[in-house]
Amino acid sequence: MNRVATVAGREIPVSALDERESRLRASVLAPSLPAPGSSEGRQLRRWLTQLLVADELVRVAAGELGVTDRDAPTETDLLPGAAARMELGSIAAAALEQPLARALFVRVTAEVRIPDAEIERYHARNPLRFAPPVPGPDGWSTAPTVVPELDQVRPQVAAHLLGSARRRAFRHWLDARRAESVHLAPGYEHPGDPRQPDHVHRH
Repeated sequence: MNRVATVAGREIPVSALDERESRLRASVLAPSLPAPGSSEGRQLRRWLTQLLVADELVRVAAGELGVTDRDAPTETDLLPGAAARMELGSIAAAALEQPLARALFVRVTAEVRIPDAEIERYHARNPLRFAPPVPGPDGWSTAPTVVPELDQVRPQVAAHLLGSARRRAFRHWLDARRAESVHLAPGYEHPGDPRQPDHVHRH
């Protein structure tokens, strides 16, 4: 079989996966990668297959919606830290390295809104989350102890919740597109699929 997956009727050839793996093994990450042909090496290829699939899903959807990479936000705009990457998942986070994917993110999450009540509940649960630091001795800051009024931190709370909600919406959108239009070839199943022989969480 010369394909790893079919996305919306388009085959992704094994050669595309081989090229992706070769680039990775030629990078600075090479010393940390598993040996080719090992169980872990096959899992790496499955993970890279998921990246190829995600990239193709983005390309197809962008074409359908007329999205281009012009004026795409930066990666940091959408993924401001490690927690945001974990929230989105490694595959979707890796897809957002591409400007086209980030532009598509903006498009498919444009209608996400945060109700005022949710902002109020978050501030009540995390009253010091966005409190300004307190200047301390020698130029250091100490942990805040005074709870700010909601109106003082509403923009920060709203931006935090909106970013999280948009990442969830994009992940769910990507999962739905994958479910409806992706067929993985045998041997290239999702790394976490318990039915494939290299899955490491068998009981």
